[in-house]
Amino acid sequence: MEELIARVTEKTGLDAETARKAIGIILAYLQKEGPAAEVNQLLAAFPGAADAIALAESGGGGGLMGMMGSLGGGVMALGSKLMGAGVSMGQMQPLGHELLAFGREKAGEDVMGPIVGSIPGLAQFV
Repeated sequence: MEELIARVTEKTGLDAETARKAIGIILAYLQKEGPAAEVNQLLAAFPGAADAIALAESGGGGGLMGMMGSLGGGVMALGSKLMGAGVSMGQMQPLGHELLAFGREKAGEDVMGPIVGSIPGLAQFV
């Protein structure tokens, strides 16, 4: 997980704690919305994924953005949660790109392809 956090902080300018939380939010979203078999393979390939998800779920996005994220689903809710955690709109695409590229490196395209393909709107962030 530390390697991924370093890559995300370099590409987005986020601090390490915000990057960790944002990664956890995205992984929790993939776990909820993606195909179970592939997402489980992805999480198994990410050391520290369970801890990052737990961190994200313990605090969630705060304030109005957190509330908005809990009202709806899909990529818009994901964006709201990320904004609530301190990720700007301009940081979301590089964040998603790095996380999914890391997933391809660690778990392979045969795992990432079905995940990205099964979640409407996710491809716009990669």
